[in-house]
Amino acid sequence: MLLFLFLIAVWLVLLFGFVVFFGAPYLPTLGKQKQAALDLLDLEPGQTLLELGSGDGRMLLAGAEKGLKVIGYELNPLLVLVSYIRTWKYRKHVRIIWANYWWHMWPRTDGIYVFLLDRYMEKLDKKIIQNYPEQKVKLTSFAFKIPDKEIVEEKNGVYLYNYLPSKKS
Repeated sequence: MLLFLFLIAVWLVLLFGFVVFFGAPYLPTLGKQKQAALDLLDLEPGQTLLELGSGDGRMLLAGAEKGLKVIGYELNPLLVLVSYIRTWKYRKHVRIIWANYWWHMWPRTDGIYVFLLDRYMEKLDKKIIQNYPEQKVKLTSFAFKIPDKEIVEEKNGVYLYNYLPSKKS
């Protein structure tokens, strides 16, 4: 029995720990920051919100409750399951993808929310520019800033950035 409990503990540490190599550990977004991100994004019902590292689904749920189409990428299978359960009522508006978002072409979106680590912010900036060269996209980031990129607005530790379509020569 003790060995079984030890193996479960090791499994949980590995499950929640390995994601640090790709983005950030699981830390839930607090209510104030969740609301700040939604306020800053200012998306209308029917628009799409993409969350990279959607954790337990609380931001997906908040977006769905506002009438948004929400898409979340999450690497931890246990958190994917929690998100499915948490957002079940809004399942027609919620899509949860169990995958590493760095390895995928992201779907069309109007806004993006992230709670990454500082060391991934420059990579995120490049990925957004690569994925959305001809589309306006808003990005909100909790706690961490993109180096050398202008912050449009800040609220409760959440930063808003705008990505505008690249001008063709």
